[in-house]
Amino acid sequence: MAKETPLSGTCAVLGNGSVAWRPCHIGNGTHVGASCSIGSLAHIGRNVTLGNGCRIQGGAYVADDCHLGEGVFIGPNATLLNDKYPPSRNSEQWQPVRIGKNAVVGGGSTVLPGCDIGEGGVLGAGSTLTKQLPKNEVWAGQPAVFVMTRKAYDEKQHQLKLNTRTGDD
Repeated sequence: MAKETPLSGTCAVLGNGSVAWRPCHIGNGTHVGASCSIGSLAHIGRNVTLGNGCRIQGGAYVADDCHLGEGVFIGPNATLLNDKYPPSRNSEQWQPVRIGKNAVVGGGSTVLPGCDIGEGGVLGAGSTLTKQLPKNEVWAGQPAVFVMTRKAYDEKQHQLKLNTRTGDD
């Protein structure tokens, strides 16, 4: 029987109610706000800011100097890049991503350098963001394009929850 390592599946308490599931990487100079959760195998680069209540799922990659506002959700295996012409090894030419408050980045999606997501914005799973995603809009696709408003998205999510509770389709 395989012996489990002491770090496998364990949680590191980061303070202020924040946790990180091992193994993961959190770079030097990174600020993790209160009540954040960082999933196993996530890579959070150097000098990243995570606002209060951020949830970073397993396998996500957040490049150096990116900024995530309060309540941001990053899905599993999502990627936030900062170097438009890699490997530049020159942080002066990097274009870190900024994600606004309560925004969502779907699993397996990629945000190219300098392509910010506005407050309440949603990037659909598996999408590639190649330009700015405005506040309270939902985008998806390859490349990502406008799909609906955040209000319509929230209404669909609410309806799905109601249907699930009642057994309706």
